[in-house]
Amino acid sequence: MPNSATVRERDRAVDVARLSALVVVMFGHCALLLATIDSGGVRIGNILGALPALAPITWVVQVMPLFFLAGGAAGAYGWHTGKAWGTWLFTRAQRLCRPVFWYLAVWVAALVAVRLLLGADSADALGRESVALLWFLGVYLIALAFVPALTHLRTGRAFGVVVTALLAAAWAVDGIRFAVGTPEAGVANYIVVWLIPVAIGVAYARRLIRPLAAACIGVVALAAQCALAMTGAYEVAIVVTGVEHVSNVSPPTLLLALHCTWMSCAFVAVAAPIRRWAQRPRVWRIVVAGNAGAMTIYLWHIPAIAVAAFSLHAVGLDAYDVAAPDFWPMLALRAVVFAGVMAALFRLLSPLEHRPLPWWDDSGAATGARSALAGALVCAAGAALALMAKEGLAGSVGWAAFCGFLVAVTAARMCAGSAATAARTREPVTSRWR
Repeated sequence: MPNSATVRERDRAVDVARLSALVVVMFGHCALLLATIDSGGVRIGNILGALPALAPITWVVQVMPLFFLAGGAAGAYGWHTGKAWGTWLFTRAQRLCRPVFWYLAVWVAALVAVRLLLGADSADALGRESVALLWFLGVYLIALAFVPALTHLRTGRAFGVVVTALLAAAWAVDGIRFAVGTPEAGVANYIVVWLIPVAIGVAYARRLIRPLAAACIGVVALAAQCALAMTGAYEVAIVVTGVEHVSNVSPPTLLLALHCTWMSCAFVAVAAPIRRWAQRPRVWRIVVAGNAGAMTIYLWHIPAIAVAAFSLHAVGLDAYDVAAPDFWPMLALRAVVFAGVMAALFRLLSPLEHRPLPWWDDSGAATGARSALAGALVCAAGAALALMAKEGLAGSVGWAAFCGFLVAVTAARMCAGSAATAARTREPVTSRWR
């Protein structure tokens, strides 16, 4: 946990936004899942697939832009001219990847056990789901690499040009994707679209966008999103439903880009009152505690939902049939049980986020070409992580991506060097013998 001096310097509004988004993501996923077990095995569904009329709600609960905005703002606060870009990026990757290593170690062991006990098909089915949420970290690592460059922009107008250019690029990529007819043709939008909240986060941290201007831009972006949705060219839902014809998130589309724009601007518009609210000691204690285990919450909430759902199934309290008269009470019950399971996992696993790993957590000190290579390898690790999330820990491509991630982060660690090694290198030869 940060010391009091550090806490006073933090942007409390950003921390509130990050934790609030985590809570929405957790309980949003808990509500989306339809799960039961019958004679045919495990059945998994999605509430939006069963009740398409709920799709507009996703415009409120799709809060991933706030994570990227928080990352852009935090990165801008932490970047100072003169730092080595790659070493700075690797330092941020150290904190983010540490709990991922534990998460992957647990799942690899679990998948080996499932393969031995239940067979390859069961292991592959589980492996495809176990790492799906890691797409966020993969894209996030690459997006962070652009933060130092964005900090060189000096005016709000310059950021406006960047965001407008990104929106235009997202539209162009969509055109290519629709013309080709395959989602893979739109893969560039993973970076183009998610850079929008990152850029707005940097502008916010540098105080280059005023709340009133942000509110006006947000209203225009929301109106544009509504108009675009009404054309019928895009799905209304901006989360995965399992029944969409053209996903807005995998890969992202212009519709999601507009959503990122207005949601990020909405945060900027209300950041000041949020910051004042977070000054309350009780509120701030909760925010600090939650942010201290943010990656634990993100990584482990899906397993916690599964535990809650199948525990309730064991006692005949499924939330699966949306037409059942007790469906909504059962869904609420699952949320309560899930909260208890998640609290236990948080208490057990969140300390791992702050337990330094030997060698991995040595401070980086590389400069020049070595630093640049370390940064490039962090980006390569992010790309491998995103591919692994798409393919799952199943099949040759998924496992190759897993190995690629490990190789890339290991190589990045080696290129980043360590402060201790750098100090020994600078030390005069004669002093080493004293």
